[in-house]
Amino acid sequence: MAKKGSAEERDLVHKLWERDFAAMRAPASGGATKKPLPDVVAGNGKLYLAIEVKTTTKDKIYIDFPQIDALCEFSEKFGAKPYIGVKFKYTKWLFLEPVKTPRTKSDNYKIEKDFALEKALEIDEITGIDRQMKF
Repeated sequence: MAKKGSAEERDLVHKLWERDFAAMRAPASGGATKKPLPDVVAGNGKLYLAIEVKTTTKDKIYIDFPQIDALCEFSEKFGAKPYIGVKFKYTKWLFLEPVKTPRTKSDNYKIEKDFALEKALEIDEITGIDRQMKF
């Protein structure tokens, strides 16, 4: 699974470079350090993004809240906009702001495919290329 996740992270980094963002995978994310690091960091000199990447072949993704707390902590210190980047099988990249992402009773995050398809932003929206209205 980690191999697939890193391939998806590389795909996202490539897509960000195509949109004139310098982007990189954070090599120490995922527990190699105690510091709060997102999976992908990108910026273009005006806009900075910190992205926690999640991929699945299922219709739901659960994320433990400490991962997203770390994403938000990093983003605040770095001056980046935090996003949860999700890729369900057969979908494009979708991005959710942590504050707009549903939580479980135990305060973890739960992202259902239908919710993401309806409410999430697309890559051109988070990079400022395109704007769509989400209801």
